[in-house]
Amino acid sequence: MSLLGVGHMFSPHSPHLKCRVADLPVNFDHFQILRAIGKGSFGKVCIVQKKDSKKMYAMKYMNKQQCVERNEVKNVFKELQVMKGLEHPFLVNLWYSFQDEEDMFMVVDLLLGGDLRYHLQQNVHFKEGTVKLYICELALALDYLQSRYIIHRDIKPDNILLDDYGHVHITDFNIAAMVKEEQQATSIAGTKPYMAPEIFHPFINGYTGYHFAVDWWSLGITAYELLKGQRPYEIRSSTSVNEALHMFKSVSINYPSSWSNGLVSLLQKLITVSSTHRLSSLVSMQNLPYLADINWDAVSEKKLTAGFIPNKGQLNCDPTFELEEMILESKPLHKKKKRLAKKLKENRKDNLSLDQHLQQHLDSVQKEFIVFNRERLKRNPNQVQENCPDREEDRKEEDDGKNNNLITSTDPQPY
Repeated sequence: MSLLGVGHMFSPHSPHLKCRVADLPVNFDHFQILRAIGKGSFGKVCIVQKKDSKKMYAMKYMNKQQCVERNEVKNVFKELQVMKGLEHPFLVNLWYSFQDEEDMFMVVDLLLGGDLRYHLQQNVHFKEGTVKLYICELALALDYLQSRYIIHRDIKPDNILLDDYGHVHITDFNIAAMVKEEQQATSIAGTKPYMAPEIFHPFINGYTGYHFAVDWWSLGITAYELLKGQRPYEIRSSTSVNEALHMFKSVSINYPSSWSNGLVSLLQKLITVSSTHRLSSLVSMQNLPYLADINWDAVSEKKLTAGFIPNKGQLNCDPTFELEEMILESKPLHKKKKRLAKKLKENRKDNLSLDQHLQQHLDSVQKEFIVFNRERLKRNPNQVQENCPDREEDRKEEDDGKNNNLITSTDPQPY
């Protein structure tokens, strides 16, 4: 029944109407598409506004057939499985997930400050005080993820977004690993220049495994890059495993004399080759003299003023994304409604031309996709989310080293 039909049955102030409308499944039609703002290995991102609440979000959408053909469905489902259980002030939080016959959608917090990679490319010079606050905020986020037994595995400037006030938020959980307390992850995943030494070891030593410390290494590399404009090791996507391991053993990291002793000491503790000697917990970080002046409650509540405030007078992303979506995309998002309506009117389906094997995979995606609605969950905390499988394999989510051993993203550009 349409919303118009419901409106005829109940008065606008009827609690029954509010219940009916609030419980309707969220779908693509509930959002107004405003503009494209980014793309990644797993989909594209646009700014949307929810029509009823007028709230703004970022909507990530992934073409089903492309995900099946690229063997990316497992990672999309894993990202949904991870994100639906998370909520933290320094993460990009998931609000809704839904699907139609073409795409899978994830609606998340909108951060208009741009990612740190963009600002590095704009030659922003991040001062020590600015990066010091970033480190504290990211440490709180990593501590939270660790409490949920999640290794992010891809902490880097590209995956750290700023809000309007300059506070950081971690995004992109599509290669995150969910591990039990006593377990270690084993698959090779991440972006090479930010990967901790122990992640490389399975390439040559078998499944030695690694734990949460890999994210703290990546935090150190990221902080160093923000301050200096380049990374401490010249590792690229083309760098071999042996070359990388040789660098970790032989290269002496240069810490500029202009940096404070406290900052250098912190970075040295983060960028420590031995994972057992590396600083890899919030408690250890809070005990450092360098951070003795930090009010951690104020950090958690975003009460400290960030040293770098993104320009609110411009869109902090590459403007070509909008052009690509409008001109180059074969199935642009803004024409989806007309496209699907035409298909329905003509009573045809694309699957008639698909091979049976591909269609079986698409049917499986349709059946197993995880639908999520945080708004509804907040209203009814005890309500079970629709189509959220809680199978034994979902609860385990072990990092088995199969189909996950991929190096994501391209090597960031040097500065």
